[in-house]
Amino acid sequence: MEPIKQQDLLQYKFLSGVRFCPDGSRAAFVVANSNEEENCYERRLWLYEKGGLRQLTDLGKEGSFLWIDNHRLIFPAVRSAKEKKRAEAKEEFTAYYLLDVDGGEAIPYMTLPFAAQSIRMLDDGLFLVIAEVDKTQPLLYEASEEEKTKARKKKEEEKDYEVFTELPFWFNGQGVTNGRRTLAFLVDREPMKIVPLLRSPEDLISQTVAGDLILLAYIPWQIKRPITGFCLRTVNFRTGEVREPVDNWSLMLGGMEYAGGKVLLTASEGARHGLNENAWVYTLDPVDGSIEVLRQEEYSMYSSVGSDCRLGGGRQAVGTPEGLYHLTTREGSSALYLLKPDGEDLPVYTGEGAMDCFDVANGKLLCVGLYEMRLQELYAADLGGAVGLTKLSAFNDEALKDRYVAVPEPITVQSRGLEIGGWILKPKDFDPAKKYPGILDVHGGPKTVYGPVFYHEMQLWANMGYFVFFCNPKGSDGRDNAFMDIRGHYGDTDFANLMDFTDAVLARYPQIDRERLCETGGSYGGFMTNWIIGHTDRFCCAASQRSISNWLSFYGISDIGFYFAADQTDGDLYENPEKLWAQSPLKYAGNVTTPTLFIHSDEDYRCPMSEGLQMYAALVDIGVEARLCLFHGENHELSRSGKPKHRQRRLQEITDWFEQHAR
Repeated sequence: MEPIKQQDLLQYKFLSGVRFCPDGSRAAFVVANSNEEENCYERRLWLYEKGGLRQLTDLGKEGSFLWIDNHRLIFPAVRSAKEKKRAEAKEEFTAYYLLDVDGGEAIPYMTLPFAAQSIRMLDDGLFLVIAEVDKTQPLLYEASEEEKTKARKKKEEEKDYEVFTELPFWFNGQGVTNGRRTLAFLVDREPMKIVPLLRSPEDLISQTVAGDLILLAYIPWQIKRPITGFCLRTVNFRTGEVREPVDNWSLMLGGMEYAGGKVLLTASEGARHGLNENAWVYTLDPVDGSIEVLRQEEYSMYSSVGSDCRLGGGRQAVGTPEGLYHLTTREGSSALYLLKPDGEDLPVYTGEGAMDCFDVANGKLLCVGLYEMRLQELYAADLGGAVGLTKLSAFNDEALKDRYVAVPEPITVQSRGLEIGGWILKPKDFDPAKKYPGILDVHGGPKTVYGPVFYHEMQLWANMGYFVFFCNPKGSDGRDNAFMDIRGHYGDTDFANLMDFTDAVLARYPQIDRERLCETGGSYGGFMTNWIIGHTDRFCCAASQRSISNWLSFYGISDIGFYFAADQTDGDLYENPEKLWAQSPLKYAGNVTTPTLFIHSDEDYRCPMSEGLQMYAALVDIGVEARLCLFHGENHELSRSGKPKHRQRRLQEITDWFEQHAR
C-alpha cells in the first residue's frame, strides 16, 4: 500500500449542508475542495435524486442554498460585473440567484441591502432573513442616497482606526465586532419590502418558526454582552401581531426549535457545572411565555467529534411532527436521537463514527458522515425500522485508494478513579521487532472528543512510522456533566489521565521508544501542551498550537476571556487572581526543558497570539530550544479551515519538528 502524504489533504472533498426539498423527493448539498493555486476553497452545489448524484453549479463559489419549492432553489453569489464592483468596494449586500434543478442557468432572483447570514422561506416570496448590521450607522436600506454616500465615505476615512466601546470587541473568525448586531428581517420579494423585526442594540441569539409565528430570542445590550438571559419576541407574519411574552435572565439559551407541536429550548442555568454544562430541554408556551422543564439531559445535544477533514456545517437538529431529531456525542462518536414530545429521548442511529450534519423527510434520513475510517461521504437510511446507513457517494474513494489507513485500536485506562477511553494508531508496516517513535495528541475544547474517525494529521504521522495515540480525559464531552466539569482543576485530573494513558499505551506496545515521545495539541490541547512541558520532561519535543499560557492575560484579550477564564478556573481577577495564575502554564515555564514549537495565528481572537508569544519568550529567556511560527490572516480555525497552503505549512512545521527531535 502507498503511504498517505501531507499534500493528500489538497485532494480531499468536504461535504456539508445537506437539505431535502419540501416534499423530500430530492436533496441538495455542498461539496468543497482545495484550490492550491489560488490558495482558497471552491464550493459547488450537488443534487441527490432517485439514488443518483449530479453537480448543479460550477463557478466554485456556491456555499449555501435554500429550496423554495420542489425543483427550484436560491443561493447567494456574486456573478455580475455590477455585483463584483460592489463587492470590491466592500458594500454590504446579498445577491440571490434562482436555479431550476431540472435544467437551465441560474438567474438573478433578489438582492438584499445587507449581508445576510441565513434565509428561511415563510410563504411564496416571503422570507425571514438574519443579517449582521452596524448599530453605529443607519440601516442603509432605510437611508437616502446622500446618507448612503456619506456612510461609505466615513467608513473609508475610518478604515485605519478601530474604536472599542463594548465587550467583547472582537470575535474569532469575524474580526472586530464592536457595534455589530445580528438582526432579523421580514422580506417580501415583490414588490421588495423589508421590515426589521429587531433593532439595535437588540442582538439575536436564536430563532425558529412555529406555524404563523416567528419566534426571536434576543439580548438587548449596550456595553457588556450578558452571558445569561434572553428576551422573546413573537411576530405573526400573516397578521403582523407582535408580542413580548418572555423576559428571562436566569437561563443561558443554547437553541430553539419547533418540534412535535412544541417550541423546545435547550438551555442551562450553569448553576451545577458552569458555562459548559450540558443543556436541559424546556418547553416554551409562545402565548403566555411559560417555560417548563421537559427533560433533564446529561449529554450534549450536538456532535463534538473532532477531525481536520471537514469544511462547512449543516443541521445538527431537525424539528418534525414526531419530535426533535438531534445529534449527541457519546464517548468518541456522535449518534442520532429522537426527542419525543413527552421528553423521552430514543436512539435512532448509534454507529461508531461521526454524523456531521443531516436532514430527515418522509421517514428518510440523509447525512454527511465520517464512518469506517473513510473521509466524508453522503449516507442514507430508512427510519422505519432498524437504522443502517447506506453509502451513496464516492467523492473521496480515490483519495484513499490503495493507501494505508491506520485503524484506531481502542484502549481503556483506569486513572484517578475514572475510566478513560482512547485509541492507538499503529505505524505503517509495523514490525514488532522494531522500535518506533510515538506521538500523544491532545484535543481542544476541553469539551470536545477524539474518536475513531479519519484525522489527516494523525494518519500522516502513522504512515511516516509513528505510533499515534489519543484519548478523552476528564473535561471531555461524550459523557455526563460531572465528567466534563474541570472548573478550578485545569492541569490536575486531566493531566494525570493523559499521563496514565500514555503509560498504558507504552505498556501495551513496548515497541514505542520511551526516549522518542512527542506531544502536541491545539486550543485546550495547546494549554495542556504548555502545562505538560512545565510538569514533566518525558517528551523529547512538543508542538503547542493556538494555546493558552496565562489565564490573567487571556481574560482581557480573548473574545470569550471575560467570562470563560473566571468560569473555568473557578477564580476571579479581582478577588482571587491567584487561582487564575496557579492554573496558568506560564507560572511553571521555569521548569521546562522540552524543545517546543509554537503555532499561532495573528487573527486568533479565541486564544490570542499573545498566549503563544508569552510561553515562547519564557522558554527562549531560560535557554530552552523553541520556535514560533505565526500565520498572518488566519484565526483559531487554522488547522481545520485555514487556507490550503497555510494548512500545509502548519503541518510541515509540526512534522519537521518531530522528525528533528524524534529520529
